Amino acid sequence: MYLLIPAAGSGRRMGASRNKLLLPLLEQPLLAWTLMAAKQSESIHWIGIIGQPADWPDFKEIVADLGLTKLVHFIPGGATRQESVYQGLKGLPAIAEQVLIHDGARCLITPDLFDRCTTELETCDGLIAAVPVKDTIKVVHSDSQVVASTPDRSKLWAAQTPQGFSVEKLRQCHDEGLRQGWEVTDDAALFEQCGLPVKIVPGEETNLKVTTPIDLTIAEFILRQRGTEA
Repeated sequence: MYLLIPAAGSGRRMGASRNKLLLPLLEQPLLAWTLMAAKQSESIHWIGIIGQPADWPDFKEIVADLGLTKLVHFIPGGATRQESVYQGLKGLPAIAEQVLIHDGARCLITPDLFDRCTTELETCDGLIAAVPVKDTIKVVHSDSQVVASTPDRSKLWAAQTPQGFSVEKLRQCHDEGLRQGWEVTDDAALFEQCGLPVKIVPGEETNLKVTTPIDLTIAEFILRQRGTEA
């Protein structure tokens, strides 16, 4: 399986002045934990890190320390996640038929989730890892902050990554998104906009996205519970 990792995130909400994937988590950069899970996966055999060239020296040091130099390739990113993934698709080998896309900040992913998504992608053209929503969700008017409605929680799932797709169809969706001027926060939304089905693969409650300092604290706790201290 081919894996693309968008890795151009800033550390603004983390209160950091550099790419948050370089921040330490139990003495390893966040990106290292993501790469270690990919390395332990039985299905991942090619990894493309999509990022800004200014971060590449640090990324390459991480890759070398993990012994992944032959497995990992570096692809220049864009100004947004959507643009970066589009560039990542262009950077895939011509023979790539399927791809998983995983946010580098979801550094607690397990190899098993990578492999389950790979297996499920054999039966569909688009999928996302997701978990059922446990909280009651409110739709709120942005101008008045008054609740507009309460959707049925039993039908709500919180999207995670990996997200997996047919490379050809995802490229077509990105092309259409450019023509239509769509701005989306994940690739599944492009599939949906194009009327293509997206399958749910049960994700992992611990597969959180490290965005704020409290997320970093939670991630450290989870890793210590797993017994995987650096």
